[in-house]
Amino acid sequence: MLTRRERLRRCYFHEDLDRPGVYSRTGFPGDDPTYDKLKAYLDAHTELKHGWGPKYPPAWPVEVRKEPYSHEFQRVTHCVRTPRGDLTATYLASLTGQPGLHETFFIKSREDAERYLALPVPEHTTEVASFFEVDRQIGERGIADVSLGYNPAGFVAELCGSETFAILSITDRDVLHALCERQMKLMLARAKFLLANRVGPYFAMLGEEYLVPPLAGPADFHDFNVRYDKPIIDLVHDGGGRVHVHSHGAVKKVFQGFLDMGVDVLHPFEPPPMGDITAAEAKAMARGRICLEGNIQIADMYESTPEKIRAQTAALIRAAFDDRKGLIVCPTASPYIRGQGEVCFPQYKAMIDAVLAEAAG
Repeated sequence: MLTRRERLRRCYFHEDLDRPGVYSRTGFPGDDPTYDKLKAYLDAHTELKHGWGPKYPPAWPVEVRKEPYSHEFQRVTHCVRTPRGDLTATYLASLTGQPGLHETFFIKSREDAERYLALPVPEHTTEVASFFEVDRQIGERGIADVSLGYNPAGFVAELCGSETFAILSITDRDVLHALCERQMKLMLARAKFLLANRVGPYFAMLGEEYLVPPLAGPADFHDFNVRYDKPIIDLVHDGGGRVHVHSHGAVKKVFQGFLDMGVDVLHPFEPPPMGDITAAEAKAMARGRICLEGNIQIADMYESTPEKIRAQTAALIRAAFDDRKGLIVCPTASPYIRGQGEVCFPQYKAMIDAVLAEAAG
C-alpha cells in the first residue's frame, strides 16, 4: 500500500498506482459545524492537498469604499489610481454568508486597459519559510499545493469580465495580448523565484475556463490560454515540478490545448449537461499524459443517494483507470451549501469507500 503522499506523487508524475487517488476540494462554508464529520473523514481517508499561496506585497494602493445595497448585500467599491487615470470595480458582498457577485470590473474599455498597463509591475519575491512548514505538517498524508493563481488570460478576464473580454477580443485584440503578456512575464518571474527557493514540486493554476466554449472557441483557447500558459508550465517542468489546472465547462473541444500546454492534472472534466466530455472520452485523450481529477457532480453529493454515488464511482474507475494510473476521484467542486454537511456526508463516504475498496481488490 502506498502512502497518500506517494499516491499523489504518482498521480502527478503519471506512474502506476495501487488504486485511484480520492480527494475533495475544501472550500467549505465558514463557521459551519455541520461539516465537521465530513472534514474528519476526509482527513482520515483521502489524499490531502494543503494549499499554500505566496504572500506578495500589495502591487499598488487600493482604496476601498463600502455602502449599503440591499438587506442581503453590501456594495464594495475598489479604486486604483494609475498615471493615466482611475480604475474602479464594484462587488456585491453577501451579508448572509453566501457567495458574492461581481457588479462592474476594472477594465471596461481599451482606455482602461491602457491605464492598467501604465501601472508599475508588482514585485515577485515573497517569504517561503511557511511553505516548508505546511509541507512538514501534512507529511505522508498528502502534498503541499502551491497556488500560482489565475493563469494570464484568466487574470485578464477577471479584470475585464467575460463580456468585455469577448468584445475586446474582436475590437482590440492587441490590448488583450499586451495584458496577457504582462501577466505571463510576472508569473514567470514568480515561478522562477519559487523554484529557485525549492518551493514545489506541486503547483496549481486556474482561469482557463474563461476561454472554453461557449464563452470562446478553440482558436481563442489556443491564442490566449495555450500561448501564455505553456511557457509557465514549461518553466515548472524544467524545475522538476508539475502543474494542476482547474477548468470547468465544455473542455472536450479544447482538450488538445490542455495537452499542448503540458497540463499534468486536470479537474474536473464534466459530462453533460454541465460539460461535454465523458470519462471514457477524457481518458482516451489524456492517457499517459494528463491525470484526470473528477468527475462526480457536486450537486449529486447533496441530491443523490449513497448507492448511486457508489455506482457512479465504480463506473468512473472502470472508464478511466483501466491502465492503473492517471485518476483522482473527486467531486467537481467544494462542499458549498451552508448547513447541509450532514446531508452530503453519506454520499461523500460512499465515494471514498468505493475508492478504498478498489485497493482491497
